[in-house]
Amino acid sequence: MKDVQKIDRTYNQNYLRAEYNFVQASAAMAAKWEEFQKDGDRYNLQYRTAQDDRVREEHAALHGITLPPSDSFWADYYPPNGWNCRCTVVQVRKSKYPETPHDEAMALGEEALGTSPAGASIFHFNPGIEQKTMPDYNPYTIRRCRDCDIAKGKAKLAFIPENELCAACRLIRLQDVKSMMEKLPELSGAEYISQLRKLTELKIYKKIEKRILSAIGEDSADYENLLAGAKKAVRHGYQVFILPNPKGIRSADYIFERKGVYKMYDLKTITGSGSIGSRLEESIGQTNRVFLNLATTYPTNRMASDIKHYFEANNEALEVLVAVGKKMVSVERNFVMKKTFFKEFRKAIEQ
Repeated sequence: MKDVQKIDRTYNQNYLRAEYNFVQASAAMAAKWEEFQKDGDRYNLQYRTAQDDRVREEHAALHGITLPPSDSFWADYYPPNGWNCRCTVVQVRKSKYPETPHDEAMALGEEALGTSPAGASIFHFNPGIEQKTMPDYNPYTIRRCRDCDIAKGKAKLAFIPENELCAACRLIRLQDVKSMMEKLPELSGAEYISQLRKLTELKIYKKIEKRILSAIGEDSADYENLLAGAKKAVRHGYQVFILPNPKGIRSADYIFERKGVYKMYDLKTITGSGSIGSRLEESIGQTNRVFLNLATTYPTNRMASDIKHYFEANNEALEVLVAVGKKMVSVERNFVMKKTFFKEFRKAIEQ
């Protein structure tokens, strides 16, 4: 009883009151947003605090920010922005207050409250836009997956919410993968490699065999094909991560890791009389490394010619990793450009 009494006031009075105040403030601000929308961008909106000694410094930094309702700033930094937050937003005439530059406002918001809900829990959202007193990413209202907009395909999150149900949700994990994959084309050098490593650290993989982890299941139409390619790569010292295929983006199939080096590959399996040239062309714009798995015999000179043409047609191409039988040959741009390429490639494949 004494132990319970020590925490009773904190949890059953202070915390509950703070939670009640938050949803009440959210409802009030949502109603104000509804009124703001009736006037469109005729007036600007201005962020205001209570301007007393109880105002926290990070909120005070936002006081006076003035922007039109259509500015994206309000999607992330519309109050309430914390427990017991008393900040508000008011309409102001455009002629009376100068408009805050968007980049400056966003920088102030990021400095004060962070860049995403991952850093500020449930506070980065606009209750008027979402028509909710709390966003979907909260530990209070989500009790079943059917309550979640993510499962309904209506929402997009760029982080993993901090509650046990959402943390275990495969759909949200895959959404995180999609967000990370979409950023890959913008990255290069060490940042690109770091992003690949982070992709392999996500809790979306199941161990299939030694050094093979997969984010897709046996029910996937590509599973057997991808597993066959992965087994060949493992025989040559790689650890293989079979990637998911998020809807809406063209993504690669694997991340290979060996001795701390991470590379992403798109798998092209050649069977029957399929053309290597046409299969390589399919990967242009998707990834700059191709894992070519030959499950049939193919004329070596023709293969070399197809690979050379691929590099000539794709300035972004970095490597074609060729698996033939028990051999694996890496073909990079500097190799293709050599005058002796055909001779050396034939020797590497046929010897």
